[in-house]
Amino acid sequence: MTPALSKSERIVSRTNDYTCNEMRKIELYEMGWNLKDGLRECLVAAAPYGGPISLLKGHNRRSPSARPQLEIYSSSGLPLASFPWKSGVVKQLGWTVSDDLLCVQEDGTVLVYDLLGGFKRHFSMGNEVSQSQVLETKIFHSPYGTGVAILTGALRFTLATNIDDIKLRRLPEVPGLQGAPSCWAVLTQDRQSKVLVANGSHLFILDNTACTPVTPPGLSPQASSIVHMCVSFSYKYLALLTDSGHVWMGTSNLKEKLSEVDTKIKTPPKQMAWCRRPKSQQPSAVVMWDGLLIVVGECKETIQYHLDDDSILVPELDGVRIISGTHHELLQEVPGACEEIFKIASMAPGALLLEAHKEYEAASFGKCFLSNFPPEQFVSMCRDLRVLNAVRDYTVGIPLTHTQFKQMTVQVLIDRLVYRKLYPLAIEICRYLKTPEYQGVSRVLKHWACYKVQQKEESDEVIAKAVSVKLADAAGIFYSEIATKAYESGRTELAIKLLEFEPRSGEQVPLLLKMKKSPLALSKAIESGDTDLVYTVVMYLKNELNRGDFFMMLRNQPVALSLYKQFCKHQEQDTLKDLFNQDDDHEELGNLYVKASYKEQRLEARIALLQSAVDEYYKAKNEFSAKTTEDEMRLLRFQRKLEEEKGELLVGFSLHDTMTTLLSVGLHKHAEQLYKDFRVPDKRFWWLKLKSLAEKEDWEELEKFGKSKKSPIGYLPFVEVCIKHHNKYEAKKYVSKVTPEQKVKAHLAVGDMEGAAEAAIERRNESEISTVLSRCSATTDHLLMERLNRAKATAVKK
Repeated sequence: MTPALSKSERIVSRTNDYTCNEMRKIELYEMGWNLKDGLRECLVAAAPYGGPISLLKGHNRRSPSARPQLEIYSSSGLPLASFPWKSGVVKQLGWTVSDDLLCVQEDGTVLVYDLLGGFKRHFSMGNEVSQSQVLETKIFHSPYGTGVAILTGALRFTLATNIDDIKLRRLPEVPGLQGAPSCWAVLTQDRQSKVLVANGSHLFILDNTACTPVTPPGLSPQASSIVHMCVSFSYKYLALLTDSGHVWMGTSNLKEKLSEVDTKIKTPPKQMAWCRRPKSQQPSAVVMWDGLLIVVGECKETIQYHLDDDSILVPELDGVRIISGTHHELLQEVPGACEEIFKIASMAPGALLLEAHKEYEAASFGKCFLSNFPPEQFVSMCRDLRVLNAVRDYTVGIPLTHTQFKQMTVQVLIDRLVYRKLYPLAIEICRYLKTPEYQGVSRVLKHWACYKVQQKEESDEVIAKAVSVKLADAAGIFYSEIATKAYESGRTELAIKLLEFEPRSGEQVPLLLKMKKSPLALSKAIESGDTDLVYTVVMYLKNELNRGDFFMMLRNQPVALSLYKQFCKHQEQDTLKDLFNQDDDHEELGNLYVKASYKEQRLEARIALLQSAVDEYYKAKNEFSAKTTEDEMRLLRFQRKLEEEKGELLVGFSLHDTMTTLLSVGLHKHAEQLYKDFRVPDKRFWWLKLKSLAEKEDWEELEKFGKSKKSPIGYLPFVEVCIKHHNKYEAKKYVSKVTPEQKVKAHLAVGDMEGAAEAAIERRNESEISTVLSRCSATTDHLLMERLNRAKATAVKK
């Protein structure tokens, strides 16, 4: 749907042998600004999609006492910002895709301001541009963002396709160029930005690597020079104006001619722009001279409008905006739907519906009589129109067409309202269009809160309360982002208050550290229970504070101190020692010395560390650890002595391994000395010697050992060790010494079924009898099994 024509519209059409465009000029606003001299002596730039307008008044002034004035207005002429220009000479103004103002100076410096006049940043177009100065510049939009193209005084082009990621490109030279070209434009083809340059009647395309001459197909032979050019909003089409007054229109790749019209005016124009609706089949361009505007299209006729004031043309997606000192108008091709509705005697459905509306005052009346008519499209269009009417309001000043609105998207429109600080309207539109909360209301409220915390006239308590109340039920808002904005505005205490509303400690802590609120950051990290976060804070404090203050802070936070000690155990042993010394933790110091001793290769150094550990253990009144460490030192000295005397490598072995090694090499007396000196339990020593002798198969020494005194481990182990090493003969020597309780097991181990049966029957133990029975063979032990069964029956009765 397209709004109906108002009284302020003019439809100019031509009908002859050719198909002509029908154009309309709609008054958007009577401008609210008060410009005494209109747009004369001003650098002017207007953002597309009904965006803001910037004026630099008196831009040629060089005197400090009479500086140029930079002013920013809405599309309805309401002031948004104004300030004196105190920087260098400005060659060009332009707007980015996000409504930031670019001011290109003659030294190649580009200053960036927001639409409320706040300075954001600056960047340079390179040393070469700075040295040779800016001759001409153009600001353009590419698939990568907003770009800047500059023609330097050295007649070379420098290009940056995205000002948010500056990568300067110096384009090749234009052959035969002795002065400024007659005209040039930036093209975007195949996702690459190129420059189209006219030098007299010659055209060249400059890309990264080459300068390529091109010729527009079917260009009028009367032309000796191309004096002006413009590219369509979509970069698909190109219009060239020659010195003969002919306008050539075609595709921007210069492969197809669409039309050529004679304007009959040979003086160079002030401006030229494309004026073509999307999906329109008819090309049209607008050429503006002083006091005159001409629309050219497919037919040979032109449409002329007289201009009362100095004006500028602002190309749009579906038309051209015309801005003068008093009025703001939209010139566009009449949409087909409007043409069908308003042409004389039209019987189109839209025309009939309009008549019904006039008669019955019911815009939706007709749809009630249609079957299977889905209401969604009608409802969606009504919502869109209400939103457009709201933002077109004079106090808002964003005159979007429906086509522009759909191309822009709701999200971008909300962003633009937010940039203008129109928060209530943005929230109402989000709710009215049922935008998801995290994309709509919450996002607007976050921007509002970030703006609110920068206001100096209210106290921290008032602002913190207002923000918390307003954002209480909003989803997906991080208070840490708002607190960061408060801190960047110099309001540290407000930032701390806002962080109290942030439920995620991981978002609180980094900002607290940035604000030098280390104790609070450490407390928040500990409260979170996130050890990684605590480690992050502790490591930050370690680098920021001197050692004494750092240790003192940790002593007040036991959890952090414990985690730091764990870290030091693996990474910084010396620091751990300092911590224990500061806390007089002698036991941990002793443990530290003991662990350090194991890493020492030299025996003297190891013993020295162990002696330090003994001293610390005694200070801690831990006699057990002290005595144990002293025993370790004694063992080390013994090992070293034996190494020197016998040549066996023993240093560093445990007591158990040392005795095992000594027994394995036949040094029984030395092993027994250790057994006595270190009070090794008898059972442990006997097991150790038993296994060692059996592994050596020293059966004679084993027999002597078994007879040396009564075995504290019994004699069944002797039997089992001999059997394990496949010596049944030796095993039988010890069966008789086995206690009665283990006789059956011993006889079975050596394969003596008769002896096992006798022992089991003698003990009258049903379990042992059953064990022997399970080992008997029915063929060879028949009689023995009968005897055992009788004994088992007797044992059961008892």
